[in-house]
Amino acid sequence: MGLSLPPKRITVNLAPADIQKEGSHYDLPIALGLMAAMDGVELSQYTALGELGLDGRLAAVVGVLPAAMNALMHHRGLICPEVSSREAAWAGDLKILAAPNLLALMNHFKGTQVLRPPVAELAPASLSNGQTVDLKDIKGQSLAKRALEIAAAGGHNILMMGPPGAGKSMLARCLPSLLPPLEPAEALEVTMIHSLAGLLPESGLIHQRPFRDPHHSASLVSLVGGGNRVKPGEISLAHQGVLFLDELPEFSRPTLESLRQPLETGKIVVARANNHATYPARIQLVAAMNPCRCGYFGDLERQCHRAPVCANDYQNKISGPLLDRFDLLFHVQALNADELLSQHESEPSHVVANRVRKARKRQQHRHQNLYSWLNATIDGDHLKQIAELDEEGKALLGKAVEKLRLSARSYHRILRVSRTIADLEESQSIRKHHIAETLGYRQKT
Repeated sequence: MGLSLPPKRITVNLAPADIQKEGSHYDLPIALGLMAAMDGVELSQYTALGELGLDGRLAAVVGVLPAAMNALMHHRGLICPEVSSREAAWAGDLKILAAPNLLALMNHFKGTQVLRPPVAELAPASLSNGQTVDLKDIKGQSLAKRALEIAAAGGHNILMMGPPGAGKSMLARCLPSLLPPLEPAEALEVTMIHSLAGLLPESGLIHQRPFRDPHHSASLVSLVGGGNRVKPGEISLAHQGVLFLDELPEFSRPTLESLRQPLETGKIVVARANNHATYPARIQLVAAMNPCRCGYFGDLERQCHRAPVCANDYQNKISGPLLDRFDLLFHVQALNADELLSQHESEPSHVVANRVRKARKRQQHRHQNLYSWLNATIDGDHLKQIAELDEEGKALLGKAVEKLRLSARSYHRILRVSRTIADLEESQSIRKHHIAETLGYRQKT
């Protein structure tokens, strides 16, 4: 670029030493530090990051939005590559210098060129790994569709069990079409997580709820996060969205058990020898499984030849504590010929989504001062205030607790689902038929 370095030894000191430093983020700060030492450029009020090519061009790096938020919090400006500037613009009222190359930055500080401020944009692409399905495209399965509506309205976890080809995966892919768009604060949080993972090729703000569906061969690290740079895993990438685990028993036991704490706390702590990181993980877990290894346990026409040993061995791969964290557990039956040939079209997703939106508005109005106000995630004290039962409901729930030997967690999850059903019906209190419908979604086998 026509610059000559001073004829002396140049030392770059990356301090403090106890903070991990790796990657290409430091290319631009080192170059700017050298410019400041040579030309007296004042850079103390800026945070800088970017990868520098041999020709002086600035390449994108991950984590620009979190860096911009940190710069705003400390009343500093941000210097970043132009390709990442739209992502940084969502940080708010922040002075951003976004340049395509180092020469443009030099000219800006010399006063011979003016860098235009970036414009914030929405990400055009969806975060769904698979295409979203509309409810009207699924034949039959009225019980499962009702369960999806309840789950979407209250943010509840679902476990579907049924034979191969019954439509479990398609039903799971319908759920994003029932969920409302992300609120501004949620969108910013989700975008920062995907920025750290390097999954924002368009550098725009994410406005659709994530839908992640890792394969059952996924490792523990890929699900909870980790690696040399302690990147977020699938459970954090699904934050404020849906994590779909198909063929649930095929996942390794340690991988499944790692979900237990995040499902309760809404966050995941990734501890490694060289680093610790805490990522948000407030997800809606949707899982699907066959009743046994061959898939036909309970089918009168294609009966499993090793029943019930095959079913017991297969279902016992899912631990009791993990099953306890599902709010809705139900069977998805195979369709018969009449249902497959039927021309009747069920409700489209946008009609059901409208009811879901109204039910969520009621929950948000009740708990407007809480960070997480969905029925599935509110704390126990607030649950007591909104889960008032009539006498018939108390009697029915008491019998269910004794007969089914429900744990305290299951008891509270029944109350949460019942409250959601009441919200869908615009009912102020939980009634007997709300409890009865909820108990119908507790079929473990």
